[in-house]
Amino acid sequence: MDVSHPDSPNFGKHWTAQQVAETFAPAQESVEAVTEWLHSSGISADRLSRSQSLGWLIFNATVLEAESLLKTKYYLHHHATGKPHVGCDSYHIPEHLKPHIDIITPTVHFDTKVAQANQKRATASATAAAGVPVRTKAALQVTDPTNGFLPKKGANIDIQELIDELEDCNTHITPNCLRALYRFPPGFTANPRNSYGIVEYTPQAYLQADLDLFFANFSRSQVQRTPTTNLIDGAVVQTTQQGFAFNAESNLDLQYAMALVNPQNVTLYQVGDLVQGASFNNFLDAIDGEYCTTDGGDDPLQDATYPSPFPGGYTGPKNCGGFAATKVISTSYGYNEADLTAPYEVRQCNEYMKLGLQGTTFLYSSGDFGVAGNGGECISRNGTFNNGTGGVFNPSFPPTCPYVTAVGATQIRPGASVTEPEIACENTIYSGGGFSNVFSLPDYQSAAVSSWFRNSPPTYTAAQFNNTQKTRGYPDISANGANYVVAINGAFTLVFGTSASAPVVGAILTLINEARFAIGKGSVGFINPTLYQYPSDLNDITEGGNQGCGTPGFESAKDWDPVTGLGTPNFPRLLGRFLRLP
Repeated sequence: MDVSHPDSPNFGKHWTAQQVAETFAPAQESVEAVTEWLHSSGISADRLSRSQSLGWLIFNATVLEAESLLKTKYYLHHHATGKPHVGCDSYHIPEHLKPHIDIITPTVHFDTKVAQANQKRATASATAAAGVPVRTKAALQVTDPTNGFLPKKGANIDIQELIDELEDCNTHITPNCLRALYRFPPGFTANPRNSYGIVEYTPQAYLQADLDLFFANFSRSQVQRTPTTNLIDGAVVQTTQQGFAFNAESNLDLQYAMALVNPQNVTLYQVGDLVQGASFNNFLDAIDGEYCTTDGGDDPLQDATYPSPFPGGYTGPKNCGGFAATKVISTSYGYNEADLTAPYEVRQCNEYMKLGLQGTTFLYSSGDFGVAGNGGECISRNGTFNNGTGGVFNPSFPPTCPYVTAVGATQIRPGASVTEPEIACENTIYSGGGFSNVFSLPDYQSAAVSSWFRNSPPTYTAAQFNNTQKTRGYPDISANGANYVVAINGAFTLVFGTSASAPVVGAILTLINEARFAIGKGSVGFINPTLYQYPSDLNDITEGGNQGCGTPGFESAKDWDPVTGLGTPNFPRLLGRFLRLP
């Protein structure tokens, strides 16, 4: 990805969607082999066309032609909802074409959730990364109000007690505290080329009254301001279910993202209906229509299916494209890497890479349970999850994907001022960090990870984590994640989590993009290679750990570590660096 490498003359020369399609298109050998087979079977070349992604050969055929071509028998199936679907029980292709064809549709792949009909797909992808059967619809857990990735509640507070914001930053984080910590100014321009997106999954939703309450106290010019809202797959910004479990995440994300980049507007991607919700794949489908069919498309056992087969669900068409990707996208939700299959995660990770090539920065919070997974779960010897008192460390996904920037959490040391060095967050939450069991160590991170193992060797063995020194480590960067003052349901509450850290980093990168656009340059895009090449542009965190799984977890150390990554943003240094780059 030379468009993201700071030493490359192509830095910032992001690709078009067409360039991405051409680069990742099937080899000409594959196209010719399949075309020759079709032609020899009576499907002439003038009946064939290529998809926009160049990954599909498309043609119309009669049932008899399809049955003859694939040596199968087609049936018209009816779901309980009355929705028809044409499919077959099995099909056959010549042996020599197996390396050239990933999928043929319509065949055995059903776009409606029908348990028996999906069994063939299930047997091919039923093993989760932990080596046990994958839980059906595990990818939709981000919509669960009890999801462990959601922010954690602290004490209710009287806003009148914050007489001097900067004096109280060690106990009450506000927008001005963050500006002081990371030395960045309020926004003052709104370049139309710039954009910042926050992703939320229904039923999580913001309340406008809470935005206004927050803005009235911390960003008065934004009272009655709303985000630009993109409703994906029947999504609604619901107000029926209210409370911390339903409003804290969206309120936190939007209150701080909007306040920190004002007057730049913020785009809200609200994803999924009230019945199924949605997965990260459903969101990616909406901002890149080609992803709907890439590598066989989404998994109906894991991702939401639209039109919905469930009563009361969204009956419109699935959103394949139609929504633009913003220059920075922050997401404060996540999975255990062990929740999903490795092929599922690799497919999704590759999509982040493709969108990064086009200039989008993806940020994911690293989790709140240290070396443990969602909700504090760890992995037992048999591959199942346990209550977190012991077992194997449980890394998070997508933070383990090498094409996203994983954001951990820090805090101001108790009793310290806003100008003193932070420590890893050990207040209510612990910064998620560790090593992947799926993704290889990327080149840009190799020296940093090798240095950590050499200079700060952990006391744990392969019985606790992947210590091969050959897999992706996370997080990459961190920001404060403790004691955020957030307006929720008409009152102010302290909130904790990497859910807070990710949108803050996103706001800082959006301000950097704003400055680059002002001098005729483009967005920073995928930032990891630059961060690892110039770690001194960040504030190194050397104290604190991320306990979990009955252990103290890892410890912060000089330079990169699997607690806070490379450290926290130093805005003046990062701004200077990215302004000097092409």
